[in-house]
Amino acid sequence: MERQNKFDKEPKEKEFVEKLVTLNRTSKTVKGGRRMSFAALSVVGDQKGRVGFGFGKANDVTEAIKKSLDRAKRNLVTLPIKKGTVPHDVIGKYKSSEVLLRPASAGTGIIAGGPVRAIMDAAGVTDIISKSLGSSASVNVVRATFDAIENMLDAATVAKNRGKTLSEMWG
Repeated sequence: MERQNKFDKEPKEKEFVEKLVTLNRTSKTVKGGRRMSFAALSVVGDQKGRVGFGFGKANDVTEAIKKSLDRAKRNLVTLPIKKGTVPHDVIGKYKSSEVLLRPASAGTGIIAGGPVRAIMDAAGVTDIISKSLGSSASVNVVRATFDAIENMLDAATVAKNRGKTLSEMWG
């Protein structure tokens, strides 16, 4: 029987792709000086259509990132992906931020700003065009993008709502 060394183990593959969108440092002035704290916004996805975001605050950078990743894994939603892109145009809104998501032909790539790019990359979308309208605050843009994702319809849902089968709709 061969003994296993802790360094011999193969690194296990991660289930999710983790992306840090923003990391803010805030300071509070107290009697003894400035007290720093950190806020992290991150996105996780399995690159098969499931994606989530989380926001975490702590006095330490690594703890804030860890909290945000844990919250992101608890808040996963499913994005309907059709041939590497989204099925239809949709606008998501959150406060003063609006995000337009539009399908793109194969080979276009991800044409999107920072927060939206991170979300689409984590979700597994390969071709999309997006435009961020209004406020550019990262947290609001992420929430607006998730509003757009939640308002997106897939073909099976549309067929069911119309009382038809998928083959009847697409011929």
